[in-house]
Amino acid sequence: MTARLATARLLAAASLLALALAGCQDGSGINGPTARSIAPIAPQTLALMQTKGMQQSDPILIRTYKKEAEMEVWKRGGDGRYALLKTYPICRWSGQLGPKVREGDRQAPEGFYTITPGLMNPNSAYYLSFDTGFPNAVDRANGRTGRYLMVHGTCSSAGCFAMTDATIAEIYAVAREAFIGGQRSFQFQSYPFRMTAQNMAKFRNDPNMPFWENLKEGSDYFEALREEPKVGQCGTKYVFGGSDAAAGACKPKVDPQVAEKREHDAREVAELVAKGTPAVRVVYQDGGQNPVFRPPANTSAFASLGGTETVLPYDAKEFGRHNLGDVSRPETLAAGPQEIEIGPKGQPTMMAGAEPALPAKTAAKGASTPGRGQKPAATTLMANRAEPELRVETTASVSEKPARIAVADADGDPSSYQKLLGSLFDKEKPAAPATPAVDATVVPEPVKLARAAEKIAPKTAAKPHAVKTAKVEARAEAKPEIKADSKLALRKGEPEAKAKP
Repeated sequence: MTARLATARLLAAASLLALALAGCQDGSGINGPTARSIAPIAPQTLALMQTKGMQQSDPILIRTYKKEAEMEVWKRGGDGRYALLKTYPICRWSGQLGPKVREGDRQAPEGFYTITPGLMNPNSAYYLSFDTGFPNAVDRANGRTGRYLMVHGTCSSAGCFAMTDATIAEIYAVAREAFIGGQRSFQFQSYPFRMTAQNMAKFRNDPNMPFWENLKEGSDYFEALREEPKVGQCGTKYVFGGSDAAAGACKPKVDPQVAEKREHDAREVAELVAKGTPAVRVVYQDGGQNPVFRPPANTSAFASLGGTETVLPYDAKEFGRHNLGDVSRPETLAAGPQEIEIGPKGQPTMMAGAEPALPAKTAAKGASTPGRGQKPAATTLMANRAEPELRVETTASVSEKPARIAVADADGDPSSYQKLLGSLFDKEKPAAPATPAVDATVVPEPVKLARAAEKIAPKTAAKPHAVKTAKVEARAEAKPEIKADSKLALRKGEPEAKAKP
C-alpha cells in the first residue's frame, strides 16, 4: 500500500509539473519533470512540520521582504489560520525599494500575486523556479510592464528574487506537495519591508508611500486574522477583505480586528513622528542581499534587519555554506544601502545621521554645529561639486570615511543614484535649497560679503572704514585653502581632511 501511494505521488507530481513548461521561458530544453523537481522535502523540514502540527499537503502562502532580504513560507492549519513554517534569507534581489514600473528597470515586483501549477518551472536554467505572475491586474492598470519575474536559484537577479539552489529546492518541494494535496494556487505577497509602524513612520515621505500604504492594508488583514486576504482591484489600487473584495467592491467590509490593528498602527506612527523620527529614503546601487551570505557570517550583521525576533529565524552558519553560483553585480553589494533624509515632498535634505556641513565663514569663527533638535537652513549631499564622484556618508558609521559611489554604472548607463535623485547629480546645475535661505554649503563671494557689511554698517554705527575692512576680511576668508568640514573635523579630534584647491 505504501509503495502504491509513493508511485501515485510521483506520477501526480510528474503530470502536475509538466504543465509548467507552458508557463515559464527560462527552461533548459528538457521535457518533463527533472530529478530536482521531484526531490523530497528535506528530513529536517519534515521534522519541523511535525513539531508545528503541519502536514506536507497543507496549503501554503509566501511572503517576501526586500529590505530585510527575507522570504517566509506559511502553512494553513485545519482551522483555516496560517502559521509560519520557515524563514529563508534571500541571496539576491535587484533594483530599489518600490514596485516594478517597466521592463528592463531591474526592479523586483511588489504586490499580491497568485502562483498556479503552470507557473512552476522544473526545467529552469536557474536550478528550479516559479514565476511570480507579474504583471497582475493592478500592475496593468498602472501601466507597469515586464515579464518572467521569478523566484529561482543561483544568486543572480535582474528583477527576480534569487535564492540559493538548496533554498529554492526546498521551497519548490514544499509548494509541489501543497499542489499535490489539492491547493490550486498559493498567494505570493511581496513587500518593500516589513509593514511595521516604525517602518511606515521612517519612510513616510518616500514617493512610493501611497502604494505601500495600500499594500499594508493587505498585510494588516493577514497579520490580524492569519487568513489569506481575498484580493480585488478598484481602479489602480488593491482592495482586500472577504468575498466582497474578491468580487471587486471598492469599499469591502473591514473586519473589526483588522480595523483595530490599523488604528493602533496609525497612532503609533503619529507618536513616532511627534518624537522626531527622521523621514528617510533608502537608495541601493542595485538591490541587496541578506547579510548571512557575506563572509564571515555572523549574527551581528542582522542588527539592521528590523525584525522583532531576538533569535535568528535561520542558521547563519548553514546558509553561509551554501553555494551562491554567479552573484550578479557583486560590486554594488559592497557599498550597502544609503539612507537619505528627505523632506515632505520627497526631496533629499541630508544623509541620515550625518552632521550638517558648516559654511567656511562659520567654521572659521569656531561656531558649533546645530543641536540635535535643530536643522540647517539648507544642506546638500555633495561636499564638493567639482569632484567627479559623489561623496556620501555610509549608514554603517558616520565617523568612517565617506563611501565613493560612481555616478555611472559599469556598463555606462546612468546609475540608480542619478535616476533617483535627478538634479542633485547634475554637476552643471547647483542644488536647489530646501528653503529660501542661503545654501549653507556655499561660501559667499567677497562682493556679497562686502554688500552685506554695507547694509549692516548703519545699524551697528560702524565707522566709514568698516566696509573696507569687511572687504579685506572677506578676501582673506574666501581663499579656498581648506574645506569647512575639515575644520569641523579638527575640532572633533578627527584626522585632517586633504586640502582642496
